[in-house]
Amino acid sequence: MAKQKTMNIKRLLLSAFFITVSLTAQSQILKPVKWSYAAKKINASEAVLYLKATIDDGWHLYSQHIAEGGPIKTSIKFAPSSSFTLIGKTIEPKPTTTFEKVFNMKVSFFSKQVIFQQKIKFKPGATNVKGSIEYMVCDDKQCLPPEEVSFTIPLNKN
Repeated sequence: MAKQKTMNIKRLLLSAFFITVSLTAQSQILKPVKWSYAAKKINASEAVLYLKATIDDGWHLYSQHIAEGGPIKTSIKFAPSSSFTLIGKTIEPKPTTTFEKVFNMKVSFFSKQVIFQQKIKFKPGATNVKGSIEYMVCDDKQCLPPEEVSFTIPLNKN
């Protein structure tokens, strides 16, 4: 009986240890950017796609327009489709531009939030636009490895 009790206590302690290690590992995974997406039809065959990044305090997301030798720029790719065509390039608001010692160059970035916009022409029956965004974020102490997220933006709303 005492041996059984000791075994149960050891199992309980071992389980608590693994739960603690697991929770600690999960809490250290940084995700300082949350993405959201929307489309707004502007007429029967055109829409504007909105790709919004909400950025945690202290972090910044780099512009689409960064010179070689700097951080990874934000890159938005739309999956090829016969149901829509891009009109122009993806636009972004005016970023903050400053000299960053770590890259030894001026870089442009966004803090708090940014909304990228892409105008498209779509065919009747088009239901969504798919693609991916590659981006990099830094704070004043570290840069995270580049990340790629996929998106699907429904067109049937509005």
